[in-house]
Amino acid sequence: MPLSSEVALSTAHAMAAAPPVQLFLIATAGNVCGALINWGLGGWCLRFKHKRWFPITPDRLHKAETRFARWGGWILLFSWIPVVGDPLTFAAGALRYPLARFLIVVTAGKAARYAAILWITDVILPVFTAS
Repeated sequence: MPLSSEVALSTAHAMAAAPPVQLFLIATAGNVCGALINWGLGGWCLRFKHKRWFPITPDRLHKAETRFARWGGWILLFSWIPVVGDPLTFAAGALRYPLARFLIVVTAGKAARYAAILWITDVILPVFTAS
């Protein structure tokens, strides 16, 4: 469900459930692990691309290849976006994007997301809850 990790992180931070650095590291690591699973599934599932029941048409696979060729791995910085991120990480695996580069770019994008959530919880949220 989109936004559930953001809400959980913000709530845990607002309640001081753990130090912010610990919350940041756990949220980032968990989300990167999810992306890594998608990358692995993309690579594994591609071996079925010639089967009739394979859900990705050759045209869609070619479009994904074209996007990756145009934008390179930098497009994975957007893997944190709900709905868009999972197909990006799946496509990276299907297109055999190098794992080390994948982890660096995806981790950077997801870490920036969670740093922003913590900052919003600290700086922006109190403005709206102050009475």
